[in-house]
Amino acid sequence: MLPTWPGSGSFLSLPKRGGWLSGSSWTRTFRGTLPKPREVRDDGSIIEIVVWELSEPLSPSTHRYKYRLYYGAEGDSRVRYDNERGKGDHRHIGDEEEDYAFTTIDQLLDDFERDIANWR
Repeated sequence: MLPTWPGSGSFLSLPKRGGWLSGSSWTRTFRGTLPKPREVRDDGSIIEIVVWELSEPLSPSTHRYKYRLYYGAEGDSRVRYDNERGKGDHRHIGDEEEDYAFTTIDQLLDDFERDIANWR
């Protein structure tokens, strides 16, 4: 059995993609303590992506993923995507928070990448 969040599920290690996530890939599924895939960029900003696959949806989300995507610098959160029990899928752009219409992990990563590019 793989690590869980909360209950049963497994951590998904996502492949790095071109552009802002260049270099080696995160293609393994980890056992034990959950790692925090993280990239510290030349300008000091940080990108962190963590995704778990759950055995059942985390209400009110209808998909089986728990995720946390972060882009920020010097303690300043610039772009965040996450979901939580009772609140569902949402994103933060600066100080603003809005609902997010989750469709797929690939689309989530594309939207996150687009928002990072638009931040600059």
